[in-house]
Amino acid sequence: MAVHDECKLKFLELKAKRNYRFIVFKIEENIQQVVVEKLGSPDESYDAFTSSLPANECRYAVFDFDFTTDENCQKSKIFFIAWAPDTSRVRSKMLYASSKDRFKRELDGIQVELQATDPSEMSLEIVKSRAI
Repeated sequence: MAVHDECKLKFLELKAKRNYRFIVFKIEENIQQVVVEKLGSPDESYDAFTSSLPANECRYAVFDFDFTTDENCQKSKIFFIAWAPDTSRVRSKMLYASSKDRFKRELDGIQVELQATDPSEMSLEIVKSRAI
């Protein structure tokens, strides 16, 4: 599975320059390549991010999550989310599952990984609990 250069470039911009709140990636099956599907501006919410994931298709995504610790420190963590809803095609789920580790290695700086088959598995509460 190839990874388009834009995936790495946009991820670096999210990580270093904080140009984006999130990035949604998809596998273009006809060319066997991971490409950028959507970029979320820095002021977009977590709800905007979750609503950008299709209800019945797999995707990879990264989300830059800002939070405040119990000691009142501002922090941020970069989440990698493997989205594979139960309603997606079996072939698609297999393709995303088998390509995930290789794709993740291309994105240096991911701090937390989540796998979700349902929106409840990546609720804001779960993200907050995994960040701390």
